[in-house]
Amino acid sequence: IVLNPGRTGGALEFLNVIRDRGCKADVVVCEAQTLIYACRSINPAQTHIFRIKNSVPVAAIPAHKTPEVVKILRNAFSQFIPGDNVIKTSLDNIGSIFHPALTVLNAARIESTNGDFDYYTDGVTPSVSLILESMDKERVSVAESLGFRAMTAREWLYIAYDSVGRTLYEAMRNNRGYDGIKAPKTIMSRYITEDIPMSLVPISSLGRLVNVPTPTIDSIILLGSILHQVDYRSVGRTVETMGLSGMTLKEIRNFVINGEK
Repeated sequence: IVLNPGRTGGALEFLNVIRDRGCKADVVVCEAQTLIYACRSINPAQTHIFRIKNSVPVAAIPAHKTPEVVKILRNAFSQFIPGDNVIKTSLDNIGSIFHPALTVLNAARIESTNGDFDYYTDGVTPSVSLILESMDKERVSVAESLGFRAMTAREWLYIAYDSVGRTLYEAMRNNRGYDGIKAPKTIMSRYITEDIPMSLVPISSLGRLVNVPTPTIDSIILLGSILHQVDYRSVGRTVETMGLSGMTLKEIRNFVINGEK
């Protein structure tokens, strides 16, 4: 089973659910770090692909199954490469940094223009990028406290798109793969409805597990919840739903690598 993408903790939650339901089958649950395509649906039968990413890591539970899984997947998608483990793919989820905050911080512009502006260029200003960078530092810190190195958003832009810049703002503006991608037409977008509960909430929850504060991430969770009148923290993915509650860091690492609790 491949979740494409798993966002943050998708494979962990999926495996936790099927085990809780008594499934005894020999199932390997995997997740991709992100979607291969930078794309938009333009009508029910067509999708505009703006850019295909250079590579996308995939990881399995247990991690030693990853090479076998990737070998099979590459028959159809050559962009898939082996990822270290599902904690790494989950916390290298750069959509968690770009999507919710850009939508929340551009809410007025989205509503007044019906999203008629270039999301990743016009929607990113030097001031907005400072908030993205703060969220990114929190995400990386959570990963480090769990014992894994997460790539920064700037590193990801280079690996995925060959885009470089001295700052995150410059790297995003220099990414030609984002050219022409419009903002959501409404704030009722998957960039909030999916990426807050399934990306930011689990990062924040993992942060609490390892006593790493995530104040900027928490602020975007709160603002998105107010915009949608939904308590995304209460309905989002957490260490409990991922099956990690009560586990030590050593036990978590052993689980994602060996698949054993």
